[in-house]
Amino acid sequence: MRSICFNPKTPSFSISPRSSTSRASLSTPRRSFSESMMGQIIETASSMIMKWNPETSTYASVTSLFYEDKREAMQFLKCVTDLQKAMHLLVSEGSTDGRMVRAQNLMQIAMKRLQKEFYQILSTNRAYLDPESVSTRSSRASARSSTSDYEDEGSAEDEIRAAGDSISEVEHFSSIAMADLRSIAECMIASGYAKECVNVYKIIRKSIIDEGIYRLGVERMSSSQVNKMDWAAVDLRIKSWSDAVKISMRTLFTGERILCDHVFAVSDSIRESCFSEISREGAILLFGIPELLAKTKKSSTEKMFRVLDMYTAISENWVEIESIFSFELTSIVRSQALNSLVRLSDSILTMLSDFESSIQKDSSRTPVPGGDVHPLTLHSMNYLTLLGDYGSILSDIISDWPPPVKSSLPKSYFDSPDSDDTPASPMSVRFAWLILVLLCKLDGRAKHYKDVSHSYLFLANNLQYIISKVQTSNLQYILGEEWITKHEAKVRQFAANCERLAWGQVFASLPENPSASISPEEAGKIFKLFNSSFEAAHRKQSSCFVSDPKLRDEMKVSIARKLTPVYREFYNKQMVTVEGQRNVRLFVRYAPEDIENYLPDLFFGTSETWSSPSSSTTSSSSSHQRRSRLSS
Repeated sequence: MRSICFNPKTPSFSISPRSSTSRASLSTPRRSFSESMMGQIIETASSMIMKWNPETSTYASVTSLFYEDKREAMQFLKCVTDLQKAMHLLVSEGSTDGRMVRAQNLMQIAMKRLQKEFYQILSTNRAYLDPESVSTRSSRASARSSTSDYEDEGSAEDEIRAAGDSISEVEHFSSIAMADLRSIAECMIASGYAKECVNVYKIIRKSIIDEGIYRLGVERMSSSQVNKMDWAAVDLRIKSWSDAVKISMRTLFTGERILCDHVFAVSDSIRESCFSEISREGAILLFGIPELLAKTKKSSTEKMFRVLDMYTAISENWVEIESIFSFELTSIVRSQALNSLVRLSDSILTMLSDFESSIQKDSSRTPVPGGDVHPLTLHSMNYLTLLGDYGSILSDIISDWPPPVKSSLPKSYFDSPDSDDTPASPMSVRFAWLILVLLCKLDGRAKHYKDVSHSYLFLANNLQYIISKVQTSNLQYILGEEWITKHEAKVRQFAANCERLAWGQVFASLPENPSASISPEEAGKIFKLFNSSFEAAHRKQSSCFVSDPKLRDEMKVSIARKLTPVYREFYNKQMVTVEGQRNVRLFVRYAPEDIENYLPDLFFGTSETWSSPSSSTTSSSSSHQRRSRLSS
């Protein structure tokens, strides 16, 4: 049976706008009725509370009220609530009899019982109330409605039981425990025992957060400890920390905030102070590590990616950080996370400046054999392509960084992706500048080649490698198509200059009009000049190396297009003239087919001892053999 409890909405406690005489005439029966109801409330509450008084009942001392009988637990809470209302009424009426003392004693006994129940639920349900279970359960269903309205004592239990088919066992028991905790918290807070309830909650839940932070590998460190650690140890700490941030924001702090908000939903101030107390220390420790590392452990440019990982871990979770730690009392956590971002940002900008300086300070002077890609280019572009993977993060960091000062470079190198209509972003300008610094350094290295054609081939090789790295990475989105098109034109220009200097004498050795009639003597001189210039050019260009297949083929096709048709026309015309001369094979060494067969040997970096063919057939055969060796 439902107990008869005090209801403030009954007409006996309303104030009627009648005359004082009428009020006086009704005061006696009203008081009598009020005293009767209060008596019933106190008696009902006494019966229920004393039944579960652990100091007077062995059964009550070893049994959990909420575990044994949930409906009776709800009745217990209702009786306590009604007892509290009766005490307020006794105070308002100025009652001086023993009912107030008795009610206070009962309330103290009830609060001790509820405090014990609150502790037991928190302790015995740690597995069901761990942050991961709570956050998972919350993602499937919103927090259950308050059970402070006890008109239907089994409604919360029935709702949870009905949802049991669609949730896991852990989530099921988690929901039950959360509902019980909220019921007790609301009752104790309404009865003026918020402090006792909150203290129990803080002790247990803070230990869970502290333990969770420790298990994630986050430990308190001092500056001296960090400085004594080698990079391998720091690297492991950073990896562990980055994982810890993701997990803690997804489950640990999220789950705790959900649980705290649910249990203490009745009071915003209690929710704030409680969550702040249990989470602040662990969160400050977690978000303080990047600032400590950035401040005390100077990282080389090679370590930048770990610093970027830490920056990414915080920035990608910034919305969650602001949401979870939105209380004023947890603003120190937001400040700590922001301070770490600022420290990491400064460290990243410093390392970018150091990277630029390392390019400018490169002191290598030995020319790369064959005009191949310089090690500085390989290293710098590998570094920049990896940085390109952090484009969105770097964009935020670089956005307020002053643009580079161009006065240190020749005006001819001022080549940024800017256009009149769409100014380039700070990110694009900075990356274009770093590549520009690299190109200027490569231009200086090209001057160490004795053969100027090799210098241009070196520049073409290196710029083509830079473009290919841009096109196959996120740099293409950072620098844009205009930058790529502009630098592809430069590659073609370098290749054309290389061809002009290396093969110019070969082209010039043939007459402008190869079909013109000339004397046998003059034709012989032209053949001899062509032979020597072709052999010299082929020997030099065979020792060169073009790593990019497309560029290599384009250069060979360009040479063949300018050389083979002209030589074929001259050869076919003049062989009739010199055919009858003695030792014709001494100055007519190459048939047009020989030239065609020799050109594919170019730009593989495999210079060989030169041997002219004795005939067209032997030349073709040796050339095919040589090409076979190169391709094998």
